[in-house]
Amino acid sequence: MRESRPDAVLTEPAPSLWEQVICGVIIAMLTGALIGPVFAPMQEETPVLRLVWLPAYAAIVGLLLFRLDRLWRAWPAMIAIAAVVGLAFASRYWSIDFATTMRRVIALAISCAFALYLGAVFRGPHLPRLLMHTALVMAVGSLVMVFAFPEIGVHQYDNAGLWRGLWYEKNQMGAVMVIGATAAAACLASPDPRRLLPVVALVLTSGLVLATQSKTSLLCLLVGLGLIGGFWTMRRGGPVVTVIAVWGAVVLAGAGVWLWESHAVQLLEALGKDPSLTGRTEIWDSLMRKVADRPWTGYGYGAFWGRIGESAPADWVRKETGWTVPSAHNGWIDLLVQLGWPGAVLVGGLMAGTALIAVLRSFGAGAREGWWGLGFLAAFFVLSLSESILMAHQGLPWVLFVAALTRAILPAPAASRAPDAAPLVEKRRRAYQTGPRIVSQYPHGSQRRAFPVR
Repeated sequence: MRESRPDAVLTEPAPSLWEQVICGVIIAMLTGALIGPVFAPMQEETPVLRLVWLPAYAAIVGLLLFRLDRLWRAWPAMIAIAAVVGLAFASRYWSIDFATTMRRVIALAISCAFALYLGAVFRGPHLPRLLMHTALVMAVGSLVMVFAFPEIGVHQYDNAGLWRGLWYEKNQMGAVMVIGATAAAACLASPDPRRLLPVVALVLTSGLVLATQSKTSLLCLLVGLGLIGGFWTMRRGGPVVTVIAVWGAVVLAGAGVWLWESHAVQLLEALGKDPSLTGRTEIWDSLMRKVADRPWTGYGYGAFWGRIGESAPADWVRKETGWTVPSAHNGWIDLLVQLGWPGAVLVGGLMAGTALIAVLRSFGAGAREGWWGLGFLAAFFVLSLSESILMAHQGLPWVLFVAALTRAILPAPAASRAPDAAPLVEKRRRAYQTGPRIVSQYPHGSQRRAFPVR
């Protein structure tokens, strides 16, 4: 029996190869791979870096126009994007840095538009496969940098000896490899029969996460892979396994909460972390005092973390903590200082709604994509507690979240195959049921028997 091509029977056809290549390049740019360390080695926004993004913006506009017929079906996602971008745009009226806010609002709008395109065009398993292929290329590039150019691929001063690959620091590499590993696991859990490349990608990306020694990335990896593996097990095991898995997850979650509440310090020390999470708790305490000054507006989208001498509230936090703080290292607190509680509530509502829809569709559209949406959303939430990724104007995690939101609200992709293709499963008759005897249903006229059987 010849195996059917997965693209022809599982979901809508995959986008063309040139679209996949362009999207892969843009996704790599959104991670900051190599471009940031080369054009902005001090991690500052430079004019050269803005010029590098102009071709990417032009390509995004072209992709949107090319697939305009598919985008209109995602109008609920357009409303959500309009609310997010609209709130960021409104913050210009109280921003402490008007020019930076306006510049980053434009970048946020273009990033969200690209996310809308990804969610509406790359349906079913096609988006996880795109992410897997892109992450695999970046993983190989990181290995090249580590062994051929260690001055770029390996930390030299802070975190000396740890791998950072194509990025500024190990945490960025860890987050990107988590995205790649989650996508590879989803490809393995999907009905797509191709298995070799997902296995290679899963092993390589997971190994690079371990090489960074990033505890946050490791936790995100375990959460994402665990959720995908759990749903795959429930699907294969039947009702009994499903009940056992659900109860086991509830017990483990309760035990985890109890351990954290009662032995948080011991757990952190066992993981090699100090109780202040490398100074993060001091940053959070200082920032929450600044949030209290502007709880409903914040300081403007993208305006709080200016360079030294350009942002008075950021300088105050840096002086209080005693070191040059680049960000809040917490997506929710960073959102509070930028847009206040309205921004945090809006993003939290969108995240909760997307997760709920993904759970409700977990054994329909979720199974066809290998439960990528649920795995990514879980890892995204964990990552947001340690990194400033929410509403990032040029950040892959936020783009993929908006894409997951778009995919969640769109109708499930219909199966598509050639009109003359044979059915996947032969339709069986019930016991003791004879075939139809309508003349029009026989190819050569009536087929009546001379002595009908009663």
